[in-house]
Amino acid sequence: MSIDYSSVGLRVGIEIHQQLATREKLFCSCPAELASEEVSRREVRRFLRVAKSEVGEVDPAAQYEIMRGRSIIYEVPEGHACLVELDEEPPHELNREAVLITLAIAKALNSTPVDEIEVMRKIVVDGSNTTGFQRTAIVAVGGYLIDEEGLIRIQTICLEEDAARKVDEGRGYVKYNLDRLGIPLIEIATGPDIKNPEQAMRVAFKIGLLLRLSGKVKRGIGTIRQDLNISVEGGVKTEVKGVGKLELIPKVIEYEVSRQLKLLEIREELIKRGVCENDLTYLIVDVTNVFSNTRSKLVSSSLSKGLKIYATPLKGFGGLLKKELMPGRRFGTELSDYAKAWGGVGGIIHSDELPSYGISEEERDAVFSLLSLDKEKDAYVLVISDADSAERALKAVVDRARYALVGIPKETRAANPDGTTKYMRPQPGAMRMYPETDIKPIPVTQELLEEAERLKPPTPEELLARLIRDHKLTKTLAEQLIRDPLIHTYLNLVEELGDKVQPHIIATTLMIHLKSLKSEGLDVSIIDEQVLKTILSKVSENILSKDAIPEVLREYSLKRGEASLEELIKKYTGIRVSELEKLVDEVIEDLKETLLTKREKAFNIVMGEVMKKVRGRIDGKIVAETVKNRLREALGI
Repeated sequence: MSIDYSSVGLRVGIEIHQQLATREKLFCSCPAELASEEVSRREVRRFLRVAKSEVGEVDPAAQYEIMRGRSIIYEVPEGHACLVELDEEPPHELNREAVLITLAIAKALNSTPVDEIEVMRKIVVDGSNTTGFQRTAIVAVGGYLIDEEGLIRIQTICLEEDAARKVDEGRGYVKYNLDRLGIPLIEIATGPDIKNPEQAMRVAFKIGLLLRLSGKVKRGIGTIRQDLNISVEGGVKTEVKGVGKLELIPKVIEYEVSRQLKLLEIREELIKRGVCENDLTYLIVDVTNVFSNTRSKLVSSSLSKGLKIYATPLKGFGGLLKKELMPGRRFGTELSDYAKAWGGVGGIIHSDELPSYGISEEERDAVFSLLSLDKEKDAYVLVISDADSAERALKAVVDRARYALVGIPKETRAANPDGTTKYMRPQPGAMRMYPETDIKPIPVTQELLEEAERLKPPTPEELLARLIRDHKLTKTLAEQLIRDPLIHTYLNLVEELGDKVQPHIIATTLMIHLKSLKSEGLDVSIIDEQVLKTILSKVSENILSKDAIPEVLREYSLKRGEASLEELIKKYTGIRVSELEKLVDEVIEDLKETLLTKREKAFNIVMGEVMKKVRGRIDGKIVAETVKNRLREALGI
């Protein structure tokens, strides 16, 4: 659908969560890396229980997780987790390396460091933190990012511990691996200044690029996560968690805006119909007898397992449950998400989608009659489950239906791979954070700030200007380079080789030659920085022609690094011009008759034959000039 984002008052804020490339975890000396599959591991089973805060309140997100009643299993990989991760030992001192990196990135974003870093506890009770909270600390506040559509404010920059890694989940349990728990994570939160989906992707890209330019962050799947805070006029902020791919951001925003606008339409329709909260009661009716002779395989197989069918009425909701909110997801899907989350059921069946699933029109109408509903105006929801799960699920459905009278619920949603979103949990309360009593505050001293200044990465704009101005790269090649992880390899090679090799040769090797080999399906992972340095050094010493670079790289890749690099370089060592002239003369003499009869193609014929023998050993321009001269002298062509 086409949406005028300015007219609907779209406001988007982004939170970027990026793992830092430190040696150790944030609060212990365990390595800040994931364990391999070969590492032995033990398991620990635990339960989390809710308690009231100091002001006598229970956090809604905590209440939701406790209600689910799941046991939590922790895998403890040997050498990658200790008593700190198991919450059997107090946290150690805050990782100084992580603090320095965070301060350096904060400086690059024009943020103001705090005077003292105070670690806080943020309630997280989904089991991903053994403590029941995540340790987090504000390191800097304020700042800005320059975007072509205006400044984007930076609200906070935090340093926090990453959560445990979910490896399995089933009915009544969830399993986590503790290798990721405690890996340092930087969180950068922007203000709600983003006005359209394309701008959101651009801002996320710029922040991600700045992080990569620091050279101090991890790369790969799962090392960076993007959360979006999205709202439209007349609604509330909705949190969308876990947008894994940059290119998915515009689609997530488009679909979420569509969802919110459709929810506002549903609210207006319900008001127009005169529906009020009192019409939506917690009435749960056992309607199993209606389906005693059903032909529905779904229903009959469930009944044979001893389950029953329960229904709850939704007065005034007729036709609204099938209203599409975003592609493939309707208002009924929203209700189903709540039923699954709060009741642990597999889903719901609602009257707007009947007859279907083998349920007949007669069975559908019988439930309408049993619930004393008007089948033209009203709706109902069915759950096939045990009594306890059904009660929790249908109560959640009624609560969500009631909120439709208000509009857009304040909730946390999860991003799906196709850009749609689904209900995840209620948004946490305002009182979810409190001081960490086991860690002393860290003063941000002048010494710490000066050390961080030396680590401060350039902004993408600063680096781009430098590559074009000082390194004489084209704008296209420079832009391609700063977007690629190989930018750090490029900068290292330029620094090490100095004036011996022109920067554009290094950039071309990385961005064109390596990419070309990869597109051919060759394994370029064996071509590390040292291999590149060796090859480029030979170019600087005039032992190897720059034209030989792709040939040496290709052969090295084909032989999977088993061939001696020095031997390959010798194979492509350059030839002298006198040797080239002799070779050209021999080719002309051998093809003399053909060349005289095909004078207009003579140059191409000779050039092709000569290049077969000297490719990569001498500059192609020198070969072309030599062929032209020798043809003119020998045959007058």
